[in-house]
Amino acid sequence: MSGITVTPSTNTSGSRLHLLTVVSPRKGAGCSPTGIVGRRLARQLTAAGDRVRVLAESDQLHDWPAGTEVVEGSVSRRPLEYAEAFEGVDAVFLAGAVPETVEEVLDTARTAGVRRIVVLSSHGPEYELAHPPETWFWLAVERAVERSGMEWTHIRPSAVMGAAIEVTYPATGSDWPDTIRTEGVVREAFLNDGHYPFIHEDDLAAVAAAALRTGDHVGRILEAVGLPISTRARVESIARAIGRDIATVDTTPDESRETWRRNDWPDDSIDVTLYALQEYGAHLAELTQWTLDQRPSVHEITGRRPRPFDAWAREHAHLFR
Repeated sequence: MSGITVTPSTNTSGSRLHLLTVVSPRKGAGCSPTGIVGRRLARQLTAAGDRVRVLAESDQLHDWPAGTEVVEGSVSRRPLEYAEAFEGVDAVFLAGAVPETVEEVLDTARTAGVRRIVVLSSHGPEYELAHPPETWFWLAVERAVERSGMEWTHIRPSAVMGAAIEVTYPATGSDWPDTIRTEGVVREAFLNDGHYPFIHEDDLAAVAAAALRTGDHVGRILEAVGLPISTRARVESIARAIGRDIATVDTTPDESRETWRRNDWPDDSIDVTLYALQEYGAHLAELTQWTLDQRPSVHEITGRRPRPFDAWAREHAHLFR
């Protein structure tokens, strides 16, 4: 099996082996930061006494918790070359899968005797139903897993607070570490009225751990969604965390679009980001209630209250200093 092993696990007696797949950061609409979420998940699974193997692309091989077996490879490119990574695995946290190769991944997992697949999907793939199946992305992955014959759970998260670290979707906040550090300023559209739903990566990992370790969520779609947060409130949280004021400039949507394009964001991600900022701001009460109505809630799944953006900002204040 190609790759490297980092601090082999010493807890092997009677423990389950989970495979986590991790890909390089992607800026496509709906793509969560698989490295950040995966590392949090690895810590939680290891702490619970389970073993963890990671199939990671080359830039994601390091900084895994002790006891994690790390294998270099890609779940999205030539997955058949990494079939040995699935051997002995009880459940897979399938993050970063793509429609073009997901069937190969599932065939490999099934042949290896994998029992359960937990998909890191995206918030809103049901909107793909309005379009022909050949255009589906997230829904194509979900449907393939449902047909696989293995137990399955889909996790559809809102945006992840730590996306700005790995520079994955959404575009909002993606350049803040640079502009706050160098200029002490945030420039963005819908600065005062825009809202976006975010979940802390630790809470998303806890939802995934529950889906991997228990049978409580088999055959379910888990909406791992956080409450909408205003752009202004996010800036204020970071300012409190770093102990200094942050200047703000409310730009036009076109100005933000051009900034994000210069930073290599694709138009589909920019479109969804701008749409969501405006839509959540315009229908805040309704969309907040939708989040509160989801069952099971993140609180119910994890047994703890979701971590607020203030906590995330304090934890990552060093990024903005």
